[in-house]
Amino acid sequence: MLARVLGGDGGTEASILSLDIAVALRKLVSRYRYSLDAKLQFQRFGGGRTMVMQIATQMSISASISSIIPPCYVLARGTFVALALGLGLAGSAAAQDKGSINPKPLLPLANPDDPKIPAKELFGRRPTAAKLAPRTVGFYSRGCLAGGEALPINGRAWQVMRLSRNRNWGHPMLVRFLEHLSERGTTAGWRGLLVGDMSQARGGPMLTGHASHQVGLDADIWLTPMPPRELTRLEREEMSAIMAVAPDRKDVDPNVWTPAHAAIIKAAAEDPQVQRIFVNPAIKKALCRDNGPDRTWMSKVRAYWGHDYHFHVRLYCPADDPECKPQEPVPAGDGCGKELDYWFKDSTLHPKPSPTPPKPRPGLTLAELPPACRQVLLAP
Repeated sequence: MLARVLGGDGGTEASILSLDIAVALRKLVSRYRYSLDAKLQFQRFGGGRTMVMQIATQMSISASISSIIPPCYVLARGTFVALALGLGLAGSAAAQDKGSINPKPLLPLANPDDPKIPAKELFGRRPTAAKLAPRTVGFYSRGCLAGGEALPINGRAWQVMRLSRNRNWGHPMLVRFLEHLSERGTTAGWRGLLVGDMSQARGGPMLTGHASHQVGLDADIWLTPMPPRELTRLEREEMSAIMAVAPDRKDVDPNVWTPAHAAIIKAAAEDPQVQRIFVNPAIKKALCRDNGPDRTWMSKVRAYWGHDYHFHVRLYCPADDPECKPQEPVPAGDGCGKELDYWFKDSTLHPKPSPTPPKPRPGLTLAELPPACRQVLLAP
């Protein structure tokens, strides 16, 4: 059955190869189900043909298989995703994870007052904002959001993606920032923003995905410009962002990357409200190489894992929010020196999995969040 599903249209050889790839994926996922290194490794492959070729190399399959990979590599990637979900490996809500036009509601918790319940289970069941004055509470990865505001799903120069996630909430400052950036982007050659995850209605930890995005000051912006029409609900749930990084992870893809990509990131970084921006190291490398003498904004753009389909904007704490915990300032300089070289070492691009996989961490409980988050959670 697996061979038929994965490669039935590619002939016997393709079917056998597809089955071999699926088995190899199963072994890899089973071995490294709790390994962060393994998750990052698959993220860096970018899925698809690159991932299958890497597995084929590990399996010592001849390079001549390239002629039969096309009919089955996409399905092989789908098999990895299915296996990862079944084994509890896939925990991120990346831009490529599809949503649903008919999301199933979460079941009520049997004992919501149990202090051991992860906070993500509680905040994930609060679909509307707390009717409190707007404020951010805690740190970007350990906090919550009072008085959140939803970014409208359509604007003159933006559209919100993955509506089923209900993550288009933020502090009013973040909403105003995105509205302003969308307009500024059009003057810089970027047709409009496709906005990914911001925060949940009351912030807090999420059921899937981000460790941050908890206080309404983070937003993911797709590295795909908005099309010149309104996307359908189905398209917003299933459309994929475009990978901007080359398969070898050492540079941007010249067939995708344009000056407009650099311009929209620059426009975001130049806003005084922005504390930092996370991009893939290959994107940082391109910005370092291609930008002119005005590099004062470059220090805000930080290389980090993933971020090859989107860039992640983080705002400073609002000046009137004493409960918001700021992040340390970005280092001085443009970030284009030795600190960038680290990301392109072979040991970084292709890390060896830990021989002893770490135990999965339990999620944060409500008691581990700032005390004010209980009020935010329970408010009408």
